[in-house]
Amino acid sequence: MYTTHNLNDTITALATPPGVGAIAVIRLSGKEAINIVNARFPTKNLTAQASHTVHLGTIRDEENRVLDEVLVTIFKAPTSYTRENVVEVSCHGSNYIVQSLLRLFIRNGARSAQPGEFTMRAFLNGQMDLSQAEAVADLIASDSESAHGLAMSQMRGGFSNEIKDLRQQLIDFASLIELELDFGEEDVEFADRDDLKQLIFKIQRILTNLIDSFQLGNVLKNGVNTVIAGRPNAGKSTLLNALLNEERAIVSSIAGTTRDTIEEVLNIDGISFRLIDTAGIRDAQDTIEAVGVEKTFEKIKSSSILVYVYDAAAMSAAEVRADIEKLQTDKIPLLVIANKSDLVKEIPEIAPEEEQAETTLLRISAADKTNIDTVKTALHNLVLTGNLNLDQTVVTNARHYEALRQADAALNQVLFGMDSGVTSDFIAMDIRQALHYLGSITGEISTDDLLGNIFGRFCIGK
Repeated sequence: MYTTHNLNDTITALATPPGVGAIAVIRLSGKEAINIVNARFPTKNLTAQASHTVHLGTIRDEENRVLDEVLVTIFKAPTSYTRENVVEVSCHGSNYIVQSLLRLFIRNGARSAQPGEFTMRAFLNGQMDLSQAEAVADLIASDSESAHGLAMSQMRGGFSNEIKDLRQQLIDFASLIELELDFGEEDVEFADRDDLKQLIFKIQRILTNLIDSFQLGNVLKNGVNTVIAGRPNAGKSTLLNALLNEERAIVSSIAGTTRDTIEEVLNIDGISFRLIDTAGIRDAQDTIEAVGVEKTFEKIKSSSILVYVYDAAAMSAAEVRADIEKLQTDKIPLLVIANKSDLVKEIPEIAPEEEQAETTLLRISAADKTNIDTVKTALHNLVLTGNLNLDQTVVTNARHYEALRQADAALNQVLFGMDSGVTSDFIAMDIRQALHYLGSITGEISTDDLLGNIFGRFCIGK
């Protein structure tokens, strides 16, 4: 459980991953950070050194024994990550050395940091807002170019600046509504209702774009769930192996080889795809295969892209359409793969039903790895089709997404209230709700429980 500590304490933690390595970095932050390290660093007086300087010397314990030769980097308040005095000690990566130094600093006045406490202090000290602080965790966890780019954009304040601007425009109008409440008996209107409506329409258009961007942002951040489905022996596992360029899945001429799902991550031009090879769709021959087929349909329901693979030499267009109708749900983007196309002269087009999502048909030979690059390009394009692109502000955080939806709902209530002729106090109440949800994104409105939930998921040294 995340516990709030005295923010006047000096905290310390390992800032690099645990384990043996060439070097490790121990971080301290707080009013006494420089003094604590200086007391055990006889080489020079660190308190007299300039900020953003690095110093070579030894760290000694209370009995004057050398624990290690280190580099000490000083960042003096307020020009540091936390806006407090920060010291980073780069030592050799021995676990014994790291633990000895941590215990030494704790004995001399520091305490162990909680997960995310360095970044929480940066937020509380005004170094960054809450959405930027959350982006720090996303940046650390990013494992693709797209996830990295989105986290960097948010950490630099692109998203939060847009929210702050919207909120300020609403505050300006809300102040006029609140002023009307002071003159309630005189029946005056300081806030033009038509202008207020136009402002709300404008804010809602922006909110709608941000809300709609979450679908793209979520998959770019966490990877695109891409299910490979089809009948037994269609070449699903062969396609998976060809995309990964390794023998990840067992390939056999025996139908029903794949009984359980196989998941692997493939990076295509900076976007991570979580490829899921599934059991072949047919009337199961035994209980185990039946479970595998059931899992296939479960995976399809939670997928972002469906890749349907069929044997072009063995199936008719009518059979393919029947399979697609059975598999595709909720207008999931569909990529149809006509495998073993080298064995046939002509492959008929597969026209989708009107209510289905756009369908792309590709002809490949997975065994020969023919047109595999075309499949990769098609997958990449399916993610980036539509009106969204990476140059726009893209929402990647589920908490932000929910807050935007709540703010939009509150603004709908404002519009409904004005159309219904309700009094200014009810309009003001709904505007306050919208302001509350927008403010919760950037941290202008926050609670201890919210902060604990957010920063408790960080790594210790951040």
